[in-house]
Amino acid sequence: MSESMIEESTARLFAGAVNRQLLLAFEAGQPPTALWQTVADQGLPLALASEAAGGIQASWREAYPILRGLGYWQVPLPLAETMIAALLLSAAGIDVPDGAIALVESVPGGPDGALHPSGNTAHRALSGRVLRVPWASACRWALVSLVDAGKHGGAADAALPASGQIALIDLHNTTTATVTTRQNPAGEPVCEVVLQDAPCLALAANPLPGLDRPVRTLGAIAHSVMMVGAMEYLLEQSVQYASDRVQFGRPIGKNQAIQQQLALLAGEVAAARVAALVACDDAPSLAVAASPATLFSAAVAKIRAGEAATRATSIAHQVHGAIGFTQEHGLNFATRRLWAWREAYGADAWWAGRLGAAAIQAGAAGFWPGLTARQFDGLTG
Repeated sequence: MSESMIEESTARLFAGAVNRQLLLAFEAGQPPTALWQTVADQGLPLALASEAAGGIQASWREAYPILRGLGYWQVPLPLAETMIAALLLSAAGIDVPDGAIALVESVPGGPDGALHPSGNTAHRALSGRVLRVPWASACRWALVSLVDAGKHGGAADAALPASGQIALIDLHNTTTATVTTRQNPAGEPVCEVVLQDAPCLALAANPLPGLDRPVRTLGAIAHSVMMVGAMEYLLEQSVQYASDRVQFGRPIGKNQAIQQQLALLAGEVAAARVAALVACDDAPSLAVAASPATLFSAAVAKIRAGEAATRATSIAHQVHGAIGFTQEHGLNFATRRLWAWREAYGADAWWAGRLGAAAIQAGAAGFWPGLTARQFDGLTG
C-alpha cells in the first residue's frame, strides 16, 4: 500500500470518526471502543508488523500519515504504542495478540522503577513496579522492554543478553498485575504498573539489537510525528481564526504583529516536520535494520518537536486570545496533547542532554563528521 493511499484512508477514517463529542466522552471516562474496532478492522495497529502477523510491513515513512493523523485529529487511542509493539513482536517471531498493547520500559536503577525477571528459561516471570506507563489501563497486553542497565551506568544483569529482551505480559491477570490509572494533561491514562510473578507469555532477545532502548527510541519517533500533526492543526486553526476574527473593522490577521507570529508558528511546524521525516527515514523496520543514525535522528526529532510545541502552543493561544483557553473551544484538545507528548518517551531536555554529551565526547575533530553523518559514537538512548 502506498503512502498516499494510507494518508487518504487515514484522513477519511479519523475525520469522520473523531469529533468534539467523542473527545469529551473519552475524558469523561468512556473508552472509544467502537473507534478502536474500526481502526483495527482497517489494519492500522499492524501497519509496521510482518505479513505473517497480518500486517503490511510498512516503513516508518509509509506509516507517517497514520502517526501524523493521531496528532492532527487528536485521536484518543493507544495506536502508536500498539504499532510499535506489533513491529517488535513480529520482528522477534512472536504472535501479535488481538487488542491494544501498552509499552513498558524497564531500566534497573532508572527513575521510573524497574521489573525484575525470575524463574527458569522455560517459565520466566516479572515482578516490580514501573511508573508513567502510557495507556496501560486501556490495554489488555503490555510489551516489556528489559534493558541491560550495564549499558546505562548501572549494574549489568547477568540474566539478560547484551542486547536486552522483550516480553509479553497479560495486564488483565489481576492476580499478577495491578494497574493504577492517572492522567496526563490531555486526559490520557499514564499508569503505575505493579507486577508480582507475572508470567511472560512470550520472551525473546531484543529484535532490534542496534537500539539499546527500542521502546524509548521508537516511542520518541512516533510522538515526534504525532506532535507535528497536532501543530499542523494549531497552525490551520490559527490562520483561519485570524482571518475570521474581525476587530476594529478588519480581520486581526491583517495586523503585522499577528502575521509575524503566524509566520513564526509556520516556521516551527516546518522545522519539526523535516526532523520527524528524517527520523522516519532512519527508523528501523522489518526490511531495514537500525543504524547509528536511528538514535541521532530520533533525538533530533524529539528535541525539535518538543521545542516547537512549546512555541507553537504559546503562539496559537496568543492569536486566539481568551477564547482559546476555554473548555468549549476545540483548541485545547491539541495544545494539551502537545504539552503531554513533550514529556513522553524522553522530554526534549533528556534527549538534548544525551546528544550534547555525545557531541562533546566526539571533540572538535569528530563534531562535524558526526553531525553530517547523523551519528555520534558516544550517543546512547
